[in-house]
Amino acid sequence: MSNSPHDNSMPDHVGKALGAAAGDMARRAGATRSIARIIEPNALTPVALEERRLIHREESVRRQADAFREIRTRLLALGGEHNFVTMVAPISPRSGGSFVARNLAAAFAFDEAKTALLVDCNLRHPSQHTELRVDPVNGGLIDYLDHPSLGVEKILYHTGIPRLRLIPCGRQREMGGEYFSSFRMRAMLDSLRSRYADRYLFLDGPAVKGSPDARILADLVDFVVLVAGSGRDTPASIQKVMANFDSTKLAGIVLNELP
Repeated sequence: MSNSPHDNSMPDHVGKALGAAAGDMARRAGATRSIARIIEPNALTPVALEERRLIHREESVRRQADAFREIRTRLLALGGEHNFVTMVAPISPRSGGSFVARNLAAAFAFDEAKTALLVDCNLRHPSQHTELRVDPVNGGLIDYLDHPSLGVEKILYHTGIPRLRLIPCGRQREMGGEYFSSFRMRAMLDSLRSRYADRYLFLDGPAVKGSPDARILADLVDFVVLVAGSGRDTPASIQKVMANFDSTKLAGIVLNELP
């Protein structure tokens, strides 16, 4: 198991997650063009990043950043040379799943040869736009799925982190099954991944317990990372939840040390 911080504060440490080569010249050229377009007009300082409970490159959060880099390394080893879609979902509510999703996406954006896109799929309790202090003036995921003519580019928001963009949830919904199982959702993810070879997608999923939404989303992704709350989720309950997912997609469990 691996340890992660509680979602309400920057952690003391994040432990290890459980558990090729570069593309051809044309792909590398395409990646270069893609990254060149990812311009961050208002990059955040390390202090501002810590206020948002985000990792960065400075020494003050080195241990936390290295832990998320280890999870990144694990996923890249599983994914090989192709980009991929990863869902991060807590086993039970308030276990820090959104925190892990946010910082894992940031860890991928550390790499100047990669870009990351975080999609808030926690329809009951969306938080990414609030935590990243993004004003979703053009709406978000649900608005796009209801009205595709809106255009996906309009719901891609800067985060203050170079090479990391956000698609917020948009209008809040109690249930997401009808959206996550729709052709539009699958087509959107396929398009977002295939357009740029350097883009890695992270879905901030809802809690597995109490809703089928995370299991429905799992059908759309390459990998699943589950987040368990220390003292909240027992080993037996963790094993039971793991059985709901394809073992070939389950990349690991992050143990979140709750206060």
